[in-house]
Amino acid sequence: MNDTTGKHPDPHALAQRYRDFAVHQAADSSPTLRRWAEAVADDPVLLALLASLPPGKQQPNLVFAAARWHGARPGDVDSLRGVLTTRWAEFEATVRARATQTNEPARCGALLLGLQQLPGPIALFEIGASAGLCLIPDRYAYTFNGEAALTPVNGPGSVSMDIRLGRGLVPPAVMPDIVWRAGLDLRPLDPADADTLAWLQTLVWPEHEIRRARLTAAATLAAEEGVQITAGDLTTDLARVASGAPRDATLVVTHSATLAYLDEPARHRAVEQITRLGAHRISFEARGVDPSVPPIDAPLTPETLFVAALDGVSYALADGHGTVLTRPFSTDAGPVQCFGTVSRGPGWAREQ
Repeated sequence: MNDTTGKHPDPHALAQRYRDFAVHQAADSSPTLRRWAEAVADDPVLLALLASLPPGKQQPNLVFAAARWHGARPGDVDSLRGVLTTRWAEFEATVRARATQTNEPARCGALLLGLQQLPGPIALFEIGASAGLCLIPDRYAYTFNGEAALTPVNGPGSVSMDIRLGRGLVPPAVMPDIVWRAGLDLRPLDPADADTLAWLQTLVWPEHEIRRARLTAAATLAAEEGVQITAGDLTTDLARVASGAPRDATLVVTHSATLAYLDEPARHRAVEQITRLGAHRISFEARGVDPSVPPIDAPLTPETLFVAALDGVSYALADGHGTVLTRPFSTDAGPVQCFGTVSRGPGWAREQ
């Protein structure tokens, strides 16, 4: 998606962005990135350098991946500072040319909880599809809380993930029947390309070797599946790609950590355009990003940073990687949304 536009933030605002990342995202999940984010927030020289980048390129995930791409050693603040101050031209070129297109496959656990509420067969269409790793949820194996197993129809598969479900969330009993799948991305990635895979592996946080191995195996499956991802923008190409879906299937448009790259008016337009298709929409975005999802009155922690929603109705809070899912509750311990089946039928009022 397009980078968020606007003026370069002042160093104080940028410093707070990195402090928030350290506390709310990296926290105990990545000591390296927490240490680096705190170091950036306290260093006026680094803040001034990063403030010269376009706003959409200042995000910690992209900055730290690009730094590692150019030799910054995990856990070593001095090596991070050295890359940014002595190899700035190379670093800046990488930041401007690349993006955080991880599409963490574990997010498919949250996707399955939404898909189980819809009638099949399913036509799955992802916005910001990257290399297509979240377009093949039926090719992965899952365990929920280490017990309930869900395996692909054609066998156990090479990618397995354990999803932790909080009380009140029921694991899917069967895989969704996906009969059509397509993606849309400004810059589609080829999961079979060695350079692409190396970049995707670098985007995975330094300590997360299990995630890195899972991503590598998922990329192999995506390459085998040959998912078609169209190069284009949702503002001009959404309806054209969606028109290829079979009319007797339930069209489901998904997006994960995608709307954050749009400014506020563009987020509203994106939701409106998807709604005009007559499609169901499953979103997995950081809290406060999807304009159709009402605010959730719950503490903000690394495990409740994201919200999964079906047609604007939240059904789970999650960590950013989708491995921990809990019900959205208000502070009075009552559920804020109903978790039930949506009744709209296949092909409902969809434009051609």
